[in-house]
Parts: sequence; structure tokens; C-alpha cells
Amino acid sequence: MMLTQLLIGCFMIGVTVIIHAVFLDQLVKFLEQIGPRIYRVFFRFWKIPLMAITVLIVFLTHVLQIWLWAILFFYLEPETLPTLESALYFSTSAFTTVGFGDIYLDEDWRLLSSFEAANGFILFGWSTAFIFEILSRLYKEDDIRKT
Repeated sequence: MMLTQLLIGCFMIGVTVIIHAVFLDQLVKFLEQIGPRIYRVFFRFWKIPLMAITVLIVFLTHVLQIWLWAILFFYLEPETLPTLESALYFSTSAFTTVGFGDIYLDEDWRLLSSFEAANGFILFGWSTAFIFEILSRLYKEDDIRKT
């Protein structure tokens, strides 16, 4: 069973990393595309909507990844996580590494939850670096700008 958890965990990490890479890549292209329009509308405050869009889309990317893990746990652990809401709650606490500990998976699948926690830890770090890079580009290089 440990090998199964390892394989499923690696698969899910791979899927979420690909999703993250695609969304962040598309977000940069989107920001570069809408930057001039945002500048014309907001002029002096043009950076604020771009920052808000960046954070919101990065957050929604994490929400999508949490939902994927939740759906997996919902199907793997129907006795422990009988509703999608309970699976989503468990997945969110695992992904964010909060780990409340009020829901425990059976021995057959509990190692998988630590894979999700490691996945979330890595993706949140990546997101933080990404947001910092976007802010840096907005304030220093101005290449996501009015041009």
C-alpha cells in the first residue's frame, strides 16, 4: 500500500506542478497584455489592479489544486470523508500545512496526506516568489506597463 501511496502522491504532485506552471505562465502573458489598458483606465494607480489580479489568480490556482486533492481523498476515503465538504476541509488543512488533526485518514492512505502537505508547501513558496517577481517587475522594470 505504501508504493501505491507513493505513486498516487507523485502523480498528484506532478499534476499540480503542471497546473501551477501553466497558470503562472499564462498570468504573466495576461498581465503584459492588459497592462496598457489598465494604465489608461487607472493612470496613477495602475499597479494596484495588476497586483490584485496577480494575487487573486494565484490564490484561485491554489484553490483548484486543493479541490483536486479533495476529490481524490473523497473517493479514496469514503468512510473517513463521507462528504465533499469534509474532503475539502481535510485537503485545505493538509495543503496549507495547518493540519488541525481533527480528521485522520486510515492507515492505508495517511501517508498521502503528507504528500499533499509537502506539495502545498512547495507551491506556496513558488507562489510567493512569483508574486514577488511580479511586484518587482511592476515597480522596478516597468515592463508590465503602459507600452
